[in-house]
Formats: sequence, structure tokens, C-alpha cells
Amino acid sequence: MGDWYRDLANSGVGSTLVGQLGLPRPAVLRRYEPGAPLLTGPAVVGTAGAGRLRETLTRVLEDAGVTVLPGVDDDGGRLAAVLLDATGGTGPADLAAAYEFLAPAVRRLGPSGRVLVLADPPSDADSPAQAAARQALEGLVRSVAKELRNGGTANLLVVPADAGASVPGPVRFFLSGRSAYVDGQVVRLTAADVPAGEDAERPLAGKVAVVTGAARGIGASIARVVARDGAHVVAVDVPAAGDKLAEVANEIGGTAFQLDVTAPDAAQRLVAHLRERRHAGVGPGVDVVVHNAGITRDKLLVNMDAARWNSVMAVNLQAQLDLTQALLDADGVLRPGARVVCVSSQSGIAGNRGQTNYAASKAGVIGMVRAWAPAFAERGATINAVAPGFIVTEMTAKMPFGTREIGSRINSLQQGGLPVDVAETIAWLSRPSAAGVNGQVVRVCGQSFLGA
Repeated sequence: MGDWYRDLANSGVGSTLVGQLGLPRPAVLRRYEPGAPLLTGPAVVGTAGAGRLRETLTRVLEDAGVTVLPGVDDDGGRLAAVLLDATGGTGPADLAAAYEFLAPAVRRLGPSGRVLVLADPPSDADSPAQAAARQALEGLVRSVAKELRNGGTANLLVVPADAGASVPGPVRFFLSGRSAYVDGQVVRLTAADVPAGEDAERPLAGKVAVVTGAARGIGASIARVVARDGAHVVAVDVPAAGDKLAEVANEIGGTAFQLDVTAPDAAQRLVAHLRERRHAGVGPGVDVVVHNAGITRDKLLVNMDAARWNSVMAVNLQAQLDLTQALLDADGVLRPGARVVCVSSQSGIAGNRGQTNYAASKAGVIGMVRAWAPAFAERGATINAVAPGFIVTEMTAKMPFGTREIGSRINSLQQGGLPVDVAETIAWLSRPSAAGVNGQVVRVCGQSFLGA
């Protein structure tokens, strides 16, 4: 499932033609490969305000073997990342410092470069001026993301004063190739007990992960990436997909579990399986649950029958509610430090013509995640949502050519994402080092022009 236009635009003849016609040239994105370095070149760290997290950022970079330059003007080479610690600002005057650092630094950003800004929560401000300056950084970051070229991304981490320990894991994700298609996003951290010494290559080693809808597409990619990161995967899908499900489970050394998540006894069966089985030497229970199973039954609202509406709600929303509640209620099944990741959709944020049922169900997932986050935090666990945009799959390959091309191009990265982009974001949220990310919705959409 290649991108014919991106490949043409980056070829010798195609590059010349695209340049002459003034057409966009989508970049070949830097995606993660096992053993790859965090960054492919040096980084620079600046401050706007007190900058209480600068030492933390520098330490994360140096621990990963990244050269941290003392300033923007030290040499004329390309930068792999630009990090701005804007914490501790008091008012709009600090925005000038942000501009003065970012403008020359971003000018030197290399291909697939990263811009990452850290800021205080506007809700914690002591004055309207301070709140204005903090909120202004969101507009700045989203706009920078739209201006970057060559596969560059810009994102914002909002860090309360007591959440400094939660910073390293998200910083590593947003700087790495794992976040290739995550752009223009705002993630709010919370204070959490973050384990030390995470294995960079196999952070999920010794853990059990359940992935629903795992027989094909995005679900199969999630299963592969979570297994690559060390987890034993219980791959779940409907009996009709049994052969494909078995192929995926065998490929990754996981367990295939045939289950219709909408069946009346689905939650009880899943709980019983997790309680009774010991997967790959790991005791009973589960550490990671990925609610990926979903369907579409598209029609304009005025033409939609009840069966289409009810089936989408049952699979996309009610099943996630029922399975999660059952896991919370089953003593000892959801292990300490558990991670639940729910697949929402860009449609649930921006809406989509002909998808009132689907968009409503995916917006419902976001409401569910936000409402449950405090209860999960009390257990030392997290629940988050990932909202994919236009992801290139076998399903999108069957779309009319024009529809597919428009869907692929209307984002800041000018291309569709891949299933692995969704999988990498889910795998990050499943890590122990993501303990400070809770109740968040992360769009994997290349900063789509639709929605926020």
C-alpha cells in the first residue's frame, strides 16, 4: 500500500516536475526501526520563562546519546530537534522569548525534525495575563506544525508543577520515529509514579496485552508492535475471522481468542480466559487492553435504519464500556499499573457526512475515557484514547481515487498515515513510562485540517 504521489514527488524527474508546477512534495517520514537512535542529529534546548524542566530535557537527550548544542548559532548544521521549555512564564512578554528562540532554530530543522514545546497548564495560572500566555503557546505550536516541511512535526506537552517525573517518556516518544504521524497535538500530563529503568527495546516484556479486532488492518499492526515491544498478546476477534486471527497470533507468538465482543457473555468469557490462563509463563491477569474492534455502517442520518445505528453503537462503544467495567470489577484481573487504550476516530472529533452513528460512537469513546480517568488514576492505572485520521489500509484502497487522494492530502504532512503509526502510539501509551498520560486523546492524523 504505497503512496504513488509521494514516491513520484521524491523521484528525480518527479521532484523537478513537482517543483516547476508548484505542487506539494510529501516527505518520506522517519519511522521507528528497532535499534534506531532517538534522533539522527543534534538538538537544541531553549527557554521562555523560568524553564524549570530544561535540565530534565537535557538529561533525556544526553542519556539517549543525542548531542545537545549550547545554542542555535554555534554552527550552520541541521538540527534534528528543537525543544522549548516555556514553563514558568508570567505573561505575554515571555512569548517574545519563545519567538526569539524558535524562529532561528526552526529555520535549521532537518528532514523529519521535531519541535517540542513544554508549558504550564493555563488552568493553573495566577492571572489572566499568565493564562493568556500559556494558552497562546497552543496556537503557536499548532501553527508551527502547519509551517514545517520535510516531514517535521511540532507538538505541545502541558506539564503541571508536580508532574516533572512524567516528562521523560512522552518526550522520548515525540522525538522518536514512533510519532511520525502525530503532529500538532497537545498532551496534558499528570503527576504519577513512573517506574525507573524502562527497557528501551522491550518495555512491555513480561506483560500480557489484549487487542480486540486483531485479525487484520490496524488491529493486526497493533498486535505486532505490542508483541515486538515484549508483551504476550491475546489477539481477539470474531469467530468468522478465525483463520486470519490464528495467522496473526502464530506470527507474533501470541494467543488467538475468538470472541464476539457484543455477545451477552463476552465480558465474562474474557475475564474467565484471563483469570484461568497463564500466558508465556506470566501469571493470570492482564496489563494492557486495547479496544480496537470497530465497524462502520454508513448512511445519511435520514436514510439510516435502526439496525445500522444499533450495530455500530454495540461494537464501537457499548462493548468497550462493558469489557472495561468487567475488568475493573473482576478482582485481580486488571493488574496494578494497567493500561487501557481505546481507539476513537477523527470522525468523533470533527464529524463526518454519512457517519452519524460512527462519529457518535467514537465521540462517546472520548467521553468514556475522560470520565474514567480519575478512577484509573486511583488504581495507579491509565486509560487513554487514540484517534486515527486517514490511515492507508485495504479498506481505503477500495475508495474512489479522488476521495482517497483528498483524504490523504488534507493534513500538514500531505499524506495518509500507516497502520503502524496508530500502533506505535498505542504501544507508547501502554508503556510503564506513560504513567503520567491519563484521560488524553491523541490524534494520529498528520495534523488533519479537519477538527482541532
